Amino acid sequence: MGSGLRMEAGVACKLNYPTWIESERFGRNSTGSLRFSRIAKQEHKARLVVSAHFPVLTSSNRFRSVSFEVSCSSSKNFSASTIETGSVHAPYDEALVLKNKSLEVEPYLNGHSIYLVGLMGSGKTTVGKILSNVLSYSFCDSDVLIEQEVNGMSVAEVFKLHGERFFRKKETEVLQRLSSKKQLVVSTGGGAVVWDVNWDYMQKKGVVVWLDVPLEALAQRIAAVGTHSRPLLHYEHGDPYTKALKRLSYLLELRGKNYAKANARVSLKEIAGKLGYRDVSDLTPTEIAIEALQQIEGYLKEEGGMVIAGL
Repeated sequence: MGSGLRMEAGVACKLNYPTWIESERFGRNSTGSLRFSRIAKQEHKARLVVSAHFPVLTSSNRFRSVSFEVSCSSSKNFSASTIETGSVHAPYDEALVLKNKSLEVEPYLNGHSIYLVGLMGSGKTTVGKILSNVLSYSFCDSDVLIEQEVNGMSVAEVFKLHGERFFRKKETEVLQRLSSKKQLVVSTGGGAVVWDVNWDYMQKKGVVVWLDVPLEALAQRIAAVGTHSRPLLHYEHGDPYTKALKRLSYLLELRGKNYAKANARVSLKEIAGKLGYRDVSDLTPTEIAIEALQQIEGYLKEEGGMVIAGL
């Protein structure tokens, strides 16, 4: 049973008369109101309004506590009075929130591409695929496109055989081609932000979004899957976590100012705090994608962003 219906049923048990729900807006926003009316069998009619404000509390199983207050007024102009207060534990439909947010952002985005930047392991590919799907965009991974151009050679092999500069030149060529297209979500390599020319291509007709993940969380992710596919980690010594954390700290110091030039920043630490999670590892990719859309919308609503987007 949906959260709105559970709330209705709980109040109906106390009042013992039928209900009619006006629930079009329910579930469409992260905060909002649900209204429903009840018509009594007696001569007079009573209208009750349930105001639901959510989220109030988030737990690890993706349930939210929804507070509500029921007030009653009648056609005989009696003054309104509060007759019921309480809360329900309602499931949070993140897929619905994601879709509704994408519908809000689309008019501002106007078909322009999204470029995701961030350190290795920040989730650019995973979040990028979610965004491309909900926006009906095409998804591109710049590393994969480079590998296709060098006969399927992996990024690690390219670094080993040809060096980082060769790889960066290929990366720039790929971004140049993508910059002429619209309706793309592009996952870029962690070092794409270093060359200024890449910014020219990414921001030509696109919005650049930085996925900002705490270094400890990144190091844990990378250590869990292994460091063999991360050529820049081969310079460090120690166990996988220590190697990853040392190199990521160095890279963030080197590239931090470049990442900060992104049009929108998605901080996993801030999202976790807002949703009441103790650790960023509790976040789902969809929740991160929702925040990305919110940040993109905020940027495009500003004068500078709207100029770039051609609105």
